[in-house]
Order: sequence, then C-alpha cells, then structure tokens
Amino acid sequence: MSMSMRGRLVAWALSGLLALPGASAQTLRWASQGDALTLDPHSQNEGLTNNLNGQVYETLVGRDRRLGLVPALATAWQQTGPQTWRLTLRSGVRFHDGTPLTPADVVFSVLRAQQPSSNVAVYANALGTPVALDERTVEFRLPRVNPVFLQHLNIVFIVSKAWCEKHKVQRPLDFKAREEGFAAFNANGTGPFMLVSRQPGVKTTYRRNPAWWGRFEGNVQHIVFTPVANDATRLAALVSGELDFVIDPAPRDVPRLRSTPGVKVESGMENRVIFIGMDQSRDELLHGSVKGRNPFKDLRVRKALYHAIDIETLRAKLMNGLSQPTGSLMASPLAQYGDASFEVRLPFDLGRARALMAEAGYADGFEVTMDCPNNRYVNDEEICIALASMWAQIKVRLKVLAQPRVTWFPKMEKLDTSLYLLGWGGAVSDAESTFTPVMRSRGDQGVGYYNWGQVKNEKFDALALASATEPDAKKREGLVKAALREYLDQVHLIPLHRQVIPWAMRSQVEVVHRPDNWLEVAWVSVR
Repeated sequence: MSMSMRGRLVAWALSGLLALPGASAQTLRWASQGDALTLDPHSQNEGLTNNLNGQVYETLVGRDRRLGLVPALATAWQQTGPQTWRLTLRSGVRFHDGTPLTPADVVFSVLRAQQPSSNVAVYANALGTPVALDERTVEFRLPRVNPVFLQHLNIVFIVSKAWCEKHKVQRPLDFKAREEGFAAFNANGTGPFMLVSRQPGVKTTYRRNPAWWGRFEGNVQHIVFTPVANDATRLAALVSGELDFVIDPAPRDVPRLRSTPGVKVESGMENRVIFIGMDQSRDELLHGSVKGRNPFKDLRVRKALYHAIDIETLRAKLMNGLSQPTGSLMASPLAQYGDASFEVRLPFDLGRARALMAEAGYADGFEVTMDCPNNRYVNDEEICIALASMWAQIKVRLKVLAQPRVTWFPKMEKLDTSLYLLGWGGAVSDAESTFTPVMRSRGDQGVGYYNWGQVKNEKFDALALASATEPDAKKREGLVKAALREYLDQVHLIPLHRQVIPWAMRSQVEVVHRPDNWLEVAWVSVR
C-alpha cells in the first residue's frame, strides 16, 4: 500500500470515529503509532499485539493494577508436588460464540502455544503437560521444577478448541513466513470485549461483552483502535478531540501536551529495557563491509561500541528526559533483586573506544547495516540514527534500515541481521523471562528464540538453566546474579535505557497506567 493511500485510509478512519453506531462518551477512541501484528494470540509475542488481543482473550491467572497475580479463568491453584500444579477453572465462563470454557480448551490452548510456530512457546513449554482431571480441574505435569510457573501461566491466552478446529487454525500462524489464516483477522475469546471488525493498518473495533464473567470498573462500551503512524497527526487528532487516548505520544510533544487545555498526560517507568544486539555467530557479517571475519566476535569491538555511546545526550536531548539509562539487561531492577551494581554502565569514553578498535585491528572502522523498527519503541528509529552519529566518531559507519514492525519482526525472526535494536519487558519482573527467550543459546522449544545475534556462552547457559529450575530462593538469587554478570562482562548485548512511558488522553478519560504499558479497557471510564 502506498503512503498516500495509507494516509487517506487513516484520515478516513479518523473522520469516521464519531460516526460509529453507538459512539458516545462510552466509546474509547484509541490510537498508537503501530498496529497489532496479528489477532492470533499465540503467533506473536509483542506488546501492542498482546494488549489488543488481551481485550478479547484471557489467561488462567491475571494481573491487578500493580501487576500482582490474581485469579482469572482459574479461581484457585495449588502446587501438589515439586513438579505438579492443579488449577480449578471458573464456572460459567463462555467464549464469545456462546460455547462454554472447558478443561479441554485449556489443554488445547497450552499445547497449541507450545508448537514451533508460536512466539510464546518458550513460556508454554515451561508449563509442562496439561491434563484434564474432571470438568473443572486441570493438572500441569512439569518436566522439571519451575519457580515462576504462575508467571508463565499469565502469558498463555486460552482459546476455544472447537473454534480453532472449525476454522482450521489448530496451530499458531507462522508470522515470519507471512502465513495468514482465519485467526489472523478473527477472534473468539472469553474476555471483556468482543471483536467487531478488523482492517489491518486502518481500524479495529470492539464492543463490550455483555456476558463477561468479570466486573467492569469502567464504562466503555465500544473501542475504536486506529493506527496513526505520524506523530504530528496523532497529536493533532488528540488535541482536536478526534481521539480520546494515545498510548505513545512522541517525547518531544509531551511538554506541549501537559499544557494543552482538555488534555492530560500520565507517565511512569515501563518494565522494559532497550538494547543493541550484534551477530556473534557468523564468520562474516551478512550486512557489513569486513570480509572474512566478524568484528562483533571480538569483545574489544563490542566494548568500543558501548564506550562510544553518549547515553546522557540520548536521555536529555532525544528522549526529553523520558528514559532511565541502565547498565542492566533486565526489564526491571526487581529481576536482579534490587542490586544497584548491575545498573552501572561502562562510561562514555571515546578515547578508550578508539583504543579498543585499534587493538582489535579496526582502527579504520567498518561499515554495517543496523536493523531498526520505526514504530515499536519510543523514538526507535531516532535512537538508531543518533547511534550512527556517535559511532561515526570511532569510524563505524552505520546504514540504518528502519522498517515498520510488520516487516521488521519477520526479518529479525529469520536472523537476517548483523546489528539491531530490540526492547524486552512486560508484566513479568523475574530474570527468567529474559534469560531463556533472549539470552540463552538458541535451541528447541523456543529457547533463545529472540537471541537474534546467535550468542553462545556456555558458562552463562549453565548458570541460567540452573536458575530456571532452582527451588531454593537464596541459591537462585546467586545463580541469577552470576549469570547476569557473566553476560554483561562479555558485552553480548549493549544496554541503553528503560523507557518512561507517557500516555496522553482527553481530560475526561480515566485510566490505570500499569508498569507493563498495558491498557486494561475494562478499567477505563470516559466521562
């Protein structure tokens, strides 16, 4: 689709917001720079995609306003042995097509999420084998101890077995292969909102589920979600009243929004760290000028790139203060047990960076392409452009290839990259949620799926695997810290910052700003 055509479609969608049947103070008109990648709830594990799907689909264990675990589709759970958990399902729950939720649906959902085409396979596999014991009880039989079992339960959405079979979507759609199917554009969950229509890249609408088992704390009856890529267009639509809520205003616009009548801003630190990844596997980079060797295999080069980052300039000038620089790779300091030593960065030191490049044999630098999304993280493309300027000081010449998330994710998942920007976080504040999918060596069952640099560190792998199965809390803390220190010392990834997330909205909108950057519309009121 051409940019002019996309612009006309967005303008049409915005102009038609107030024409939605039933539109009133109880319609939430929500916008973001990007769109959901797919409506298949197991196909992609991406923040906005999960948030939109999470209005329709639910998990066995939910989250409260402070991210505490609470009953959802399961009302009770009990660990009956070191490697067994037993859950009681909520009675009277129905999918949006009217069929009842059963243990068979739970078993099917977990097994579906464990398949190779699932982006949540690493978490679903950690749940072990689900077995229906009776009409309300499901037992999970784990292959090994899982100290964060309940956290993993909160990640896997529950789908209807009969619905998936009827529409031939028994396995998750393979997003990186551009596979499309019924579940990509249609949905059937148990959640507070029901899908009405889906127009990818243009508009997605929902209506309240009158048969939802839960209690609405807000008054929203309809949701109209519109992706608006241009920052200025989103800002203008909010200020004019065409939109009620923007989940990702540009940091440079936040001061103006705070002083705009009829608009308010709520912000908070997100459980998400932004970092740089490098190909440390191939003998020659796919997208670089150096032939016959890979500069990123050299620790000195990785350290040089780190030392050449002026993180304070990024924080103050580019992010307008809406970031917290860190030396850690954990989404939340809670994952490192509050140990502040992990927050300390390598200092900005161009002299040291140049010396390291010379020692490694790259005094004249090299050229490399950096893959970057342009609508996923706060100022993502701008960060990559800023890094290009900084790294030019040590003669590393970047070609910044910035793409929308819908094309960027498939490229990255095919490992078609030499250098990239990535962010990681969410509701889970435990180290395991980063260690296994992002940092461990790539393997089966989703292990290392997001290790796009194909890093292999046997010492780290052993420590991380041990921490994933250690039931003793104190021993596990020691393993987690040792694993993280090993990874940081080897500079396998270069940390940048944790995002501060501002949400902008009309003054009559009341929301709950959660640290996982998740909008729970059932809690939203529009006066």
